[in-house]
Amino acid sequence: MSDDFMLDTDDLERRMNGAIASLRTEFASLRTGRASASMLELVMVDAYGSSTPINQVGTVNVPEPRMVTINVWDKALVGKVEKAIRESGLGINPQLNGTIIMLPIPELNEERRTQLTKVAGQYAESARVSIRNVRRDGMDQIKKAKADGMSEDDQKVWEGEVQDMTNKFIAQIDEQLESKQAEIMQV
Repeated sequence: MSDDFMLDTDDLERRMNGAIASLRTEFASLRTGRASASMLELVMVDAYGSSTPINQVGTVNVPEPRMVTINVWDKALVGKVEKAIRESGLGINPQLNGTIIMLPIPELNEERRTQLTKVAGQYAESARVSIRNVRRDGMDQIKKAKADGMSEDDQKVWEGEVQDMTNKFIAQIDEQLESKQAEIMQV
């Protein structure tokens, strides 16, 4: 029975990559003083009875480095889009011009930069927890196989492989966090 055990490392790696991709999306939503359409990706608008991403109710553009515009397609949703932006915690004050919502991106002060680095750290820790949960699932599969007759040597090899994979992904998270924090603190 022990020779038949094959840990699905591709599945574990895919799930860990998913945590990294989610972290990238969260990092993209943190504004760093430069305008970016991706900073609105996590903003959801209550449109047509459901929660809808902002890019599905209007066109998001970045006409200049410190300005994001949203051309809302349905006039009835302009107020809801504006409200969603105000309540998103981005710290941006939307300005209306017909169906176009303009978002001037203010300079970040030192206090806000420090706050954003802490938020980035929380996002990174959440991603680390996700990676560790995937690691735990892999280790549980190995323990189950050990109970079914896997040799101790095989168990150690598989556990080492899962731990190496975990370490590799945690290192990627740490690198991305360091890079994002440097970007936020850059004046």
